[in-house]
Amino acid sequence: MPDSTVKILRRISDLDPESWDACATGSGAYNPFTSYAFLSALEDSNSACQETGWQPFHLAVERDSTLVGVVPMYLKSHSQGEYVFDYAWADAWHRAGGQYYPKLQASIPFTPATGPRLLCLEPNDANYELLLSACLEVADQVDVSSLHMTFMQPEQWDIAERMGFLTRMDQQFHWHNPGYDTFDAFLADLSSKKRKNLRRERREAIQADIDIEWCRGAEISEAHWDAFYQFYLDTGTRKWGSPYLTRQFFTLISERMANDVLLILAKRQGRYIAGALNFVGGDTLFGRNWGCIEDHRFLHFEVCYYQAIDYAIAHGLKHVEAGAQGGHKVIRGYLPKPTLSAHWIKDQGFSEAVARFLKEERAHVSQDMEAIAQRSPFNANVDISQIRAID
Repeated sequence: MPDSTVKILRRISDLDPESWDACATGSGAYNPFTSYAFLSALEDSNSACQETGWQPFHLAVERDSTLVGVVPMYLKSHSQGEYVFDYAWADAWHRAGGQYYPKLQASIPFTPATGPRLLCLEPNDANYELLLSACLEVADQVDVSSLHMTFMQPEQWDIAERMGFLTRMDQQFHWHNPGYDTFDAFLADLSSKKRKNLRRERREAIQADIDIEWCRGAEISEAHWDAFYQFYLDTGTRKWGSPYLTRQFFTLISERMANDVLLILAKRQGRYIAGALNFVGGDTLFGRNWGCIEDHRFLHFEVCYYQAIDYAIAHGLKHVEAGAQGGHKVIRGYLPKPTLSAHWIKDQGFSEAVARFLKEERAHVSQDMEAIAQRSPFNANVDISQIRAID
């Protein structure tokens, strides 16, 4: 890469916040997860660090001593917290006598949300190609088995494919707002049966004298975080055994990006019993974590899905991304949306085997998305292809 310099940042603090955020904000609608505030909170709270298997390995690329862009990247000793699963690849490579770890991961730790992975001061194809070339050069020099870029934007994914990366597709379920002014306006677009079911679920979710609160910015106190952290620990322990985020992380995001944080909390008899952590982007509400200490029917759907729709409508947001997995979201108005990743594997033979797998997987995912979309809760007068196409 003539006239270019690639620097490895072992901590995000090796670059000043203004320079990092200038690259992040130059990449389209505001995404809270690529911000210096979010990524530094992960590192400073020891949530993303060498000890947890997420060693910061960010790239900064300069041309003629001027910063072109950065890539949030990590040296990984496992495949946990990524939400694009390559455990089978690792197992196959180990059985063949290879060493899959360490690998490089260009992503946002513990965050299955689509966003830019190539952060440029001036986003264009040439600069994207420069950053991708830098990633490949570093991956080759540090002798990792592979490089993975997950939850990519389509335009960056397309360029990665043109440059020889293997491309992968999966799906999530997102809610899209074509311009609703009330939740009832959204309900009016559903079939009669689904509309009645949603109203019943919302009614029953809070029938045990449960109140719902929205807390954002300075309204969020340490007491709120103490309560939410208990919810988070309960869910994390039951689902994957070792919650990723430390208690300090939540304090730091309140200090550094309070206006991007929305807590939706359920209270009963003066005590918080459940909650969902959300982040507010430029046009999207991102649902991230949920937990509870009391089990109430439909409360999860109310706090995570319906309240998120309420908030998006009230604040003119175009989308709600409610996180990974969950086909049960479809009957609640969340439609399938592709998620995209790109992969470079050093060993040519292994790369070809993975490419064959990905071709078959993509066909299956595409068929599944279309089948799910046909079972959407919207009535026959609603063109869901137009709703899904909202950008």
